Amino acid sequence: MIREEEVYKIGMFNKPHGIHGELSFTFTDDIFDRVDNDYLVCLLDGIFVPFFIEEYRFRSDTTALIKLEGIETAEKARMFTNIDVYFPVKFVDEQTADEDLTWNFFKGFHVTDIQAGNLGKLTDVDESTQNVLFVVDYQGKELLIPAQEEFIVEIDKMHRTLTVDLPEGLLSLDD
Repeated sequence: MIREEEVYKIGMFNKPHGIHGELSFTFTDDIFDRVDNDYLVCLLDGIFVPFFIEEYRFRSDTTALIKLEGIETAEKARMFTNIDVYFPVKFVDEQTADEDLTWNFFKGFHVTDIQAGNLGKLTDVDESTQNVLFVVDYQGKELLIPAQEEFIVEIDKMHRTLTVDLPEGLLSLDD
C-alpha cells in the first residue's frame, strides 16, 4: 500500500485525448521524464494507486500526453479526468540534483528552523503570487514561510526533513 509520505504531487490529468486512451497531463514537475521510473501514482477514492506508463510525449513545457497501460479507450480515460498525479519519492535520490527539484517536492516534509526548532509539517506550497510560500502546519495554525533557497540549510530526502535558517523576526510576524 502506498502512503502519502511516499509520493508528492506533480500534476493533474485533464481530459482524454483522442479515442485510444491517451490523457492530457498538466504537470508542475517533469521528474517523470528525468528519472528512471515507469509508473505514476493517482489518488483514486482516497487510495494511492500506481499506473504504468506505456508512452508519453510533450505538448509544451507544462503539458504532456500520456498513455497508461490498460487504458485503451476514451471512456476508460475519462475516469482519470481531474485526478491528481503523484510521483514516488524513492526515485528522487541523491543523484537528482537539488536544483532540479520543484517546491512541490517538499510537501509532507517536516520543517525545522535552526533557531526556533521544529516548525511542523509542510502541508502545501502557495505559488499564487510571485513569491512562493511554504505552508506549514505550526501547532494547528498555518505558518507561511518564503520558499527561498538561501533559507534552506539542509535537505534530508530519506527522512523527509527540511532544515531552514529563517531571518530573525520572521516567525514572530505571524503572531
